[in-house]
Amino acid sequence: MPAHVKGDKVESSIQRPSAAPLTERQEARRRRILHASARLASRGGFDAVQMREVAESSQVALGTLYRYFPSKVHLLVATMQDQLERMHGTLRKKPPAGDTPAERVAETLMRAFRALQREPHLADAMVRALTFADRSVSPEVDHVSRQTTAIILDAMGLADPTPEQLSAVRVIEHTWHSALITWLSGRASIAQVRIDIETVCRLIDVTEPGAVTEPGARE
Repeated sequence: MPAHVKGDKVESSIQRPSAAPLTERQEARRRRILHASARLASRGGFDAVQMREVAESSQVALGTLYRYFPSKVHLLVATMQDQLERMHGTLRKKPPAGDTPAERVAETLMRAFRALQREPHLADAMVRALTFADRSVSPEVDHVSRQTTAIILDAMGLADPTPEQLSAVRVIEHTWHSALITWLSGRASIAQVRIDIETVCRLIDVTEPGAVTEPGARE
């Protein structure tokens, strides 16, 4: 059934590619789409990413683009996942040098932040897409969250975190995302972002197995 394109959304019975592994050709096509999305967003932010232009730039049919990404929000959230995967690869080649897990995570997140800072229009587009995402974008949002968690756990040096440590990681993720929003809106400086990140990363210390609880704290 042909797609009915309306703005940056598609109304059709076309199904997105299943969870089955992509073929080499499909993966190459998907990568071209993500590269085109990032390139356009880097130039002009969220509004610069138009699905028809993404299709033309990545040399795929518009209907094919919508089969991969049903809307601009789906596309930009997937673009954020791709950017985080690239950052993760870079971080693995040059791991953080802090003495404690909290210091290493703070350094890692600030390095990721500085990478986004170099492409403010792209960062703004991706964060806006995450903010606009509804339930239909849950798989893509979950991928972003899992990638961020993996980056933090790598910095901590953990392969088997406790429930308390995973809870701390989630709070750190929320703070990092909030810090991005406040910085992009001009309501926080880089120095303030660093203070917030370093502060929240101290949660890692108190969730370490065997951590000493402050006197007078509740049991």
